[in-house]
Amino acid sequence: MDRAKQREIASKGGKAAHQKGTAHEWTSEEARDAGRKGGIASHRRRREQQQPEGIGDEMIGSGESQNRETGDRTSTFGGNDREGSDR
Repeated sequence: MDRAKQREIASKGGKAAHQKGTAHEWTSEEARDAGRKGGIASHRRRREQQQPEGIGDEMIGSGESQNRETGDRTSTFGGNDREGSDR
């Protein structure tokens, strides 16, 4: 199906949903939050793609890994390295 035909069909569906009253209309707060989340995800992916393979990943045998979401480092030997480690 060509793009023009697909766009026409989608447009009709959107118009019908608005007429029926079931379409979602974004508030400015919802739109701002969605944009922020998209920007965070985009930058995270770009950063991960630019890192050489193995950097930031768990190193085999090191006994240590890093949580990609929070940046916290944890040891497989117990405890959190940020909390009183003597390293």
